[in-house]
Amino acid sequence: MRELSAHLRRRHFLTLAGAAALATGLVPEAKATAQLGNLFTLGVASGDPLPDGVVLWTRLAPQPVAPDGRGGMPDQRFPVRWEIAEDARFHRVVRRGVEHAVPQWGHSVHAEVHGLRPDREYWYRFIVGDQVSPVGRTRTAPLAHLRLRELSFAFASCQNYYEGFFTAFRHMAQDDLDLVVHLGDYIYEGGGQGTIGRGHLPTAEVFSLADYRVRYGQYKSDPDLQAAHAAAPWVVAPDDHDVENNWAGDISQLDTEPDQDPAVFRQRRAAAYQAYYENLPLRRTSMPHGSEMQVYRRLTFGNLLQLNVLDTRRFRTDQLEQCAQDCDARWNPERTMLGATQEKWLLDGLGRSSARWNVLGNQVFAFEADHDAGTSERYGMDPWDGYAAARQRLFDGVLERRVDNFVMITGDAHRSVAADLKQNFGDPGSRTVGAEFLGTSVSSGGNGVDMDSLGVTWLAENPHMRFHNSQRGYQRCVVTPTEWRTDYRVVPQVTVPDGAVITRASVTVEAGRAGIADVSS
Repeated sequence: MRELSAHLRRRHFLTLAGAAALATGLVPEAKATAQLGNLFTLGVASGDPLPDGVVLWTRLAPQPVAPDGRGGMPDQRFPVRWEIAEDARFHRVVRRGVEHAVPQWGHSVHAEVHGLRPDREYWYRFIVGDQVSPVGRTRTAPLAHLRLRELSFAFASCQNYYEGFFTAFRHMAQDDLDLVVHLGDYIYEGGGQGTIGRGHLPTAEVFSLADYRVRYGQYKSDPDLQAAHAAAPWVVAPDDHDVENNWAGDISQLDTEPDQDPAVFRQRRAAAYQAYYENLPLRRTSMPHGSEMQVYRRLTFGNLLQLNVLDTRRFRTDQLEQCAQDCDARWNPERTMLGATQEKWLLDGLGRSSARWNVLGNQVFAFEADHDAGTSERYGMDPWDGYAAARQRLFDGVLERRVDNFVMITGDAHRSVAADLKQNFGDPGSRTVGAEFLGTSVSSGGNGVDMDSLGVTWLAENPHMRFHNSQRGYQRCVVTPTEWRTDYRVVPQVTVPDGAVITRASVTVEAGRAGIADVSS
């Protein structure tokens, strides 16, 4: 890992191949691919690790922001060889194969590798003709019932290209992580241009598959994002901006857009889902079919951690318009965040879990957040506050099933909060269900400040909140059988490149004791 990280820190995405790469031999398409240019401008990635394998990803795109969305590729299929080895110089290759990059899926490659050893580091690369991709590092998951002493992972969300540099990812790439969890807003769909020289391409809001592909081509060309992908396997789930701000089910949320008809919006969602799949290391089980994609899924890491990845957009009831004090509508039991099928899947899985830590990868925060100072109350309608009855069903279900060490990791809000999850938020003395770590954005919102006016109000009005910060960054979690520690890693300046990172606070949860145990800042 140190050897690879040194390359990543220098943003040196040249192949390690040298003479070894030439030993693979030139193939007949070598001349054709050489004429196209560098096929691997978007880097490499891996994801969804299992004990016996991972997904390996790349996408051939010599011109990643070509306006037609084809990435500079001709309308033909290309064989792409992949190799996975036990060392970074590929002296011990243990698996190899061929996938075909086809124009129908943006010349993306999703190689599902099996037959690997559990809980082990591997290195991988792709080969087309005489071109060899950058090298990535990945890791398989431990066996389901293995006694695991430690798991180190990061989670992040919300990377608006025109609002800031992706410096957080460069620091994340140096953390020697077992896993990265991305909780949504991988791209932003709007046409913003900003003031830092990173204006969106296309310049207008994206609706078509071609335009979504261009937007991904722009984001994924970022060297810091590529470094984080190449350093560890990722587990990903979309949120709203990956399609459209604040969408819900088949309902578009922006009155000014041309997709208000649900049928038209489904076409837009189909384009967004396809581009999301094409550009991220997802298994075939998540390959979209039109406007549908399987997002929610479960991964297990030894006997230490079960990760339940949620879909909080596709099955939710439409958001309420507003909700002030004594708003009964958010308690309507017919309102749902997850839909009946996903809700049952989640609670049944939590009830059967034998893992020490039971974790939800969750897009929008679940703790109650009164936005008004004083006796009045006001809640946001997009997070779980707008679906209070559904949240109560979830928390009651966790308690009824005696789920131990319940933790939610969350994105979306562009601020950091560590909070106790209460069975009754109106009664500070009520039972604590678990803990939630809300993580800030990578760049969305610009630099931010350590404490803003909303943070002051939140801490004053919501006693279950134990920590708040509104700067940018990511969260690093170190999990053992006895303790969970989340380090809130802050990048004070994202409007300029190459900013430093600091640990703003470390927040711990003790196994067997629900809720936040300590905040060190």
